[in-house]
Amino acid sequence: MAVESSAGDPRAEQRRAAAERAVELVCDGMVLGFGTGRAAGHALEALAQRMPQGLRVQGVPSSSATEARARALGLPLTTLDEHPRLDLTIDGADEVDPQRRLLKGGGGALLREKVLAAASDRLVIVVERAKLVPRLGTTRGVPVEVLPFAWAACARLIRRIGGTPVLRRGTGGTPSVTDNANWVLDCEFPGTDLLDPASLDARLRAIPGILETGLFWSFDATVVVGEPTGVRTWGPE
Repeated sequence: MAVESSAGDPRAEQRRAAAERAVELVCDGMVLGFGTGRAAGHALEALAQRMPQGLRVQGVPSSSATEARARALGLPLTTLDEHPRLDLTIDGADEVDPQRRLLKGGGGALLREKVLAAASDRLVIVVERAKLVPRLGTTRGVPVEVLPFAWAACARLIRRIGGTPVLRRGTGGTPSVTDNANWVLDCEFPGTDLLDPASLDARLRAIPGILETGLFWSFDATVVVGEPTGVRTWGPE
């Protein structure tokens, strides 16, 4: 997970301010889920700054990049085997709609991120104002994690239900590989389909070979939004 500089970048400044506010919700002794991405990285840094003040926490990382960053910051790590219930997960999102439903997976950690969200008593999402959208799918396609063995068959069936899947590729044009050794399809859908993300999620997950989608529609998330005028918290306190 690369360290992001916020100097001169309004969106990065908003993300960092929101992450610092989100970390104020962390109490001593909590077991946390550590998300993946730039906003989650700011939260890790803010947590590390509180450790010398006596804060004691443990975290389950959602990706190898997050694990490496947490270790570099000196944050204690644990596993779901040791702590199958988490107090709180702090993560980012690619999009947040007016019902606080989320689109995630731009960083490729969607499956593990959803596992941590489901294991948590509370999900806190850190975003800058530009991530707030009128409906999911406004700025990007829906990430779908698939078995490499099944990707072409999954893509055909996604097209059958109205989607346009594109295999995500990394450096050199090879398929981008998740920490679970799977591939990701980024899928565009008609806007009307994204008005009901629960239904679209169910149709996608019914396709054999699809392991998870980036539609996080079922979580009553607390969204911490960085804006030009400050930070606001939206959702459960």
